[in-house]
Amino acid sequence: MSETKDDAPGTAEETTDGESTATMTDEQGHDQDDDQDDEQDTRVSAEEANPETTLTAGTSPAAVEFPADEKPADELLDEEIERSARAVDIRPDLFDEDEYSLDEYEALLGMYEESIQDIKEGQIVTGHILRVDENVVVLDVGFKSEGAVPVDEFKPTDSMEVGAEVDVYLENLEDQDGRVVLSKKKADFYKVWDLIRHAYDTGEIVQGRLARKIKGGVIVDLFGVDAFLPGSQIALRRVPDIDALIGQTMEFKIIKLNKRRRNIVVSRRMILEQIREEKRGRLLEEIEVGQVRKGVVKNITDFGAFIDLGGADGLLHITDMSWGRVGHPSELVSIGDELEVKILDLDLENNRISLGLKQLQPYPWENVAEKYPVGSRITGKVVSITNYGAFVELEKGVEGLVHISEMSWTRHIKHPSKVASIGDIIEAVVLNVNEEEEKISLGMKQIEKDPWESLADKYPPGTVIAGKVRNLTSFGAFVEIEEGIDGLVHISDMSWTRRIHHPSEVVRKGETVKVQILNIDTDNKRISLSIKDLEQNPWPALAEKYAVGVEVEGKVIRLLDKGVVVDLNDEVEGFVPISQLGYRGLDSPSDKFRDGDLLELKVIESDADNRRIVLSVIDIPSHRERGETPETAPAAQEPVEEKPRRERRRPSTQMADALAEARTELAGEESSEREESEE
Repeated sequence: MSETKDDAPGTAEETTDGESTATMTDEQGHDQDDDQDDEQDTRVSAEEANPETTLTAGTSPAAVEFPADEKPADELLDEEIERSARAVDIRPDLFDEDEYSLDEYEALLGMYEESIQDIKEGQIVTGHILRVDENVVVLDVGFKSEGAVPVDEFKPTDSMEVGAEVDVYLENLEDQDGRVVLSKKKADFYKVWDLIRHAYDTGEIVQGRLARKIKGGVIVDLFGVDAFLPGSQIALRRVPDIDALIGQTMEFKIIKLNKRRRNIVVSRRMILEQIREEKRGRLLEEIEVGQVRKGVVKNITDFGAFIDLGGADGLLHITDMSWGRVGHPSELVSIGDELEVKILDLDLENNRISLGLKQLQPYPWENVAEKYPVGSRITGKVVSITNYGAFVELEKGVEGLVHISEMSWTRHIKHPSKVASIGDIIEAVVLNVNEEEEKISLGMKQIEKDPWESLADKYPPGTVIAGKVRNLTSFGAFVEIEEGIDGLVHISDMSWTRRIHHPSEVVRKGETVKVQILNIDTDNKRISLSIKDLEQNPWPALAEKYAVGVEVEGKVIRLLDKGVVVDLNDEVEGFVPISQLGYRGLDSPSDKFRDGDLLELKVIESDADNRRIVLSVIDIPSHRERGETPETAPAAQEPVEEKPRRERRRPSTQMADALAEARTELAGEESSEREESEE
């Protein structure tokens, strides 16, 4: 307890506010003694309550444990330092009271704050470039922290040297990295905003430079800020190569503004339209039909070209470009070409102006008959081919037609393209000239001698030749005599005895056959041939063999309307009229007969000159074999009663009618075949 009393305060002690107390008076000493007694009593009570906290002799102060509500002196000192650092707005780790007093710290802070500009967010400030990093430019804007601007906000013309001044827009005083957030692009925009707004409100024309192409249009450098020029607003018509315009300075009108989005839209087309309307008004006052004016090709289509006459467009139709043939307008003109054209027609109500180019050139058909007389030979270029012929250009604007029939003497040409092609240079003969209708008829085959003129001398009638069957028709076969020259073997000239219904019964296409020349018609270009005439006419002998009254057997091979044709062997055919078939009142041979029926017949006429044998039915064995009875063949239709063979009487009237009927039927069938072949 004596140690505790010796430590009682008797000297000056620092209070919490840093002030010292003087030496105590007696009264104060008395009061202090009382306090010490009280404190001693209190300490004794504390020691009794917690004997572990009582200091004994030789105990180290560091080993003493303090209650939770009491702190050591060094911790109290750290709190005092932190409190003092906050009082002068300095970080505690930088505060050193041994080096500077609180008053000195406050003086230094005052000097620093005077050097800092009074800046606020949303202002345009001037900064100095400190350094250029990979993606940002670091600037000093006179604030506590540095600021950064993305490199891509600097234009190629802007300086990025260290120390250079840059105007920037203060977006935020501090970001998550402690830097000032700056924007050069916004500063550029807001600096010229008033100028841009004035131009927009007044419709004033401004100048800008086309900086770069983007999707849908072009970025224009307008007073140092980016503006958008849509592709449709670059010119009056679509620009084929926008890249060629990049870097050019042009005049624009501002057509849309949005300050919050910093969106500026400009148009060059509006200026061009205004200029065009002014020129159009002057042009319409001066223009007249027949005038020759200069213009520039603006657009080309399949049907012509549009020409800008300086305020109004006119159409130069493809048919008015040249007297010659023009496949496409691009063959003669190109976009941007300057031309002299003639005003052909004006329709101001519908804004139509028709122009002509060929009208400024001489008319090529003038005196064309003297240039190309009939019979003269010409050389020209094939410029067009149709189904009926080929058009040949003799000179620009003058063409002649080679008809398909005038291309070859001997060949049967199905299409002109088999003889000539577009672009071929050919030789032809002028056949006819019509200046009024602008038509010239030409012939290619006339360049060579007509082979038909000498054909009759070369192949007189009766000449036997071998030729290739080129084609088969229903009425005959065409056989090649020479290259390109065919003759016809009619079906009636294929056999002496058989009635041929189609040439395929005798010959095949591609087969080589022998034929005899019957006739050559030079005027109509026809040659008649025969196969049967290679053999002697058998009909004189057949007429004796099948004389009238001779009985023979025959087989039905063909049913006709007025009778049946029967095969008599020896490749000889006969005809049985319907009245001689053995049935009275028979309407059609097909009612009772069919192919292959066997008949017993008698010759009632044998005509060697007309090569026919007419017969009458004696008996019908085929019908007996089928078991036909009088019920199926009533008395009215029973076979005609057979006459004795020895009986030789003149034909009755009925027989005469039957023969006449047979001749008519056979002659009609032969005539029909002939007419078909002639067609």
